[in-house]
Amino acid sequence: MQYTVDRTTHTIDATGQVLGRLATRIAFLLMGKHKRTYAPNRDTGDAVVVTNLSNIRLSGHKRVEKEYKRFSGYPGGLKRVRAQTLLGTNPKKVLWAAVYRMLPKNRLRKEMIKRLKIEP
Repeated sequence: MQYTVDRTTHTIDATGQVLGRLATRIAFLLMGKHKRTYAPNRDTGDAVVVTNLSNIRLSGHKRVEKEYKRFSGYPGGLKRVRAQTLLGTNPKKVLWAAVYRMLPKNRLRKEMIKRLKIEP
């Protein structure tokens, strides 16, 4: 059965906003929970464009203490990057990771995250 989805584009200015609160708002829009036609088994969400990401805030000591980790699979292959370093080099990755982890862990997540556009 086919269904039609009316998608709109939301533009969000990230200036002075806290990372976690911004990420929950974006995930909410990408999932389509703000629509009357929301169903957890359908991808009914909208597109989101985020601007001015370089002016984002992190609450508390997260800028210094938060770490992003990745593991290569080899012994000693754990790589750690602090949020402060990552915000300086690639702030898109910080927001993308926060939003991606807030989306539902199912087959629709890959399609939802494609509609997130981040402009520095």
